[in-house]
Amino acid sequence: MNIPSPFVWAASIAITLPMVFAARARTSVDPSPARVDAAVESERVAQKIPGVAVAICRDGKLMQASGYGLANVELNVPVTPETIFQTGSVGKQFTSMAVMMLVEQGKIGLDDKITKYLPESPSTWKKVTIRELLTHTSGIADYGGEEDTMGKGVINFRKDYTEQELIQAFAKMPMDFAPGEKWSYSNTGYVLLGIIIHRATGEFYGDYLQERIFKPLGMNSTRIISEADIVPHRSAGYRLVKGELKNQQWVSPTLNTTADGALYTNVLDLAKWDAALDARQFLSAASYQAMWSAVKLNDGKTYPYGFGWSLSEKDGKRIVSHDGAWQGFTMNITRNLDDRLTVIVMTNLDSDNSKPDKISEVVENLYSQ
Repeated sequence: MNIPSPFVWAASIAITLPMVFAARARTSVDPSPARVDAAVESERVAQKIPGVAVAICRDGKLMQASGYGLANVELNVPVTPETIFQTGSVGKQFTSMAVMMLVEQGKIGLDDKITKYLPESPSTWKKVTIRELLTHTSGIADYGGEEDTMGKGVINFRKDYTEQELIQAFAKMPMDFAPGEKWSYSNTGYVLLGIIIHRATGEFYGDYLQERIFKPLGMNSTRIISEADIVPHRSAGYRLVKGELKNQQWVSPTLNTTADGALYTNVLDLAKWDAALDARQFLSAASYQAMWSAVKLNDGKTYPYGFGWSLSEKDGKRIVSHDGAWQGFTMNITRNLDDRLTVIVMTNLDSDNSKPDKISEVVENLYSQ
């Protein structure tokens, strides 16, 4: 295949899954791949990101997949659509999908108290429900599972923990507020959801995802993080320290397997995921409605977050999206539910310095002109 430069690689793959909605009428011509490439490359250079991968999906089909810059700076390896990045918190949507699948199977109840599955929970958690973990309204404090708040002194990211030890560590944190009272992002809640999936099924949550979601969709490059394993097309994560590029920070193996977002994947696999969401696979219409509806707080007000997805509107159209950041990687997935347009952006630079959501917005704006 011809590669126009060592920094840009583009390909298009159509994904044909059954559609449940007719394609919307087009009122404009989609931008050319070259125009998209130029816009993304400009943003990559401006943000000083070593490497970026982008996928654009329309009506459940992959329209364009492109790589820009370098997957590995030391080895001068270019990014391609096959390049593996880390999801960060975008992985939470797979955890929420697994939970909802178990809800439909009757193995978990959305309004079950988490003590049903975690009987060793502290008394402060006794009123917390599965729904509140999914929506970040549990009041359980965030343990600091983001790049800029690693551990918060609660967890040592250089140490391995069992699931039981994680529960014990989290139990020592005071509650931020009463369950359902407010919204506050909590990685802790999703780590607990992974443990609950294990308790409800007898399977490690990563194995559950692999068997029930990744394999059925042919997401053959998607898996739980393992720095020890040989992973083809794996990129390196980077951070900028006083303007100098540095390698990602090391994290212990078990803390890179938690359900708050510890996945390897690429834009090609995420396009398959988007196709499944577009076709409303795995779940009933009612479950999708619940997953993409704003959470209702105790006082009757709502907050624009569903089950592992942020909710918003643009020009009167419904948007579901999420960002992710971990170990020198960032990403964004933005799905316009009404236009059925999805933009997926993955980078290998830390969240203090890269803005994948801005790249998504630039691409989406090209398609809305």
